[in-house]
Amino acid sequence: MTERAMDWQELTDLTRGRPFVVERVRLEGSGVVIEGEFELPQLAQLGVEEQVFVTAFVRCHGSIKEMERIFGVSYPTIKSRLNRIAQTLDFVETDPAPSRAEVIARLRRGEITAQQALAELDGGA
Repeated sequence: MTERAMDWQELTDLTRGRPFVVERVRLEGSGVVIEGEFELPQLAQLGVEEQVFVTAFVRCHGSIKEMERIFGVSYPTIKSRLNRIAQTLDFVETDPAPSRAEVIARLRRGEITAQQALAELDGGA
């Protein structure tokens, strides 16, 4: 019997939506194996139907009209499903807090007040 790679859909079906942890990763062709405890990326944790939906949404460049056409459902249905999926995903902050040096440089240039600088350094910006 030949061994073949299992795709995410098969893994999702096998686990029936229950949470699981990946403990071993092998990099193809290099012989490198990493063992530990790894969580799946959020999108891989979605059910198969949600993964298909998100993939279609990305391929449609976020066009709800196109999603309506593809899935044959109404605008409110698409929006409702997007909202339901969005609630399961954590937001990833893409605008990190400024470094201490950046805050001090802005203070020296007079771009912010001392009070604003203190607030930013304390994380209250």
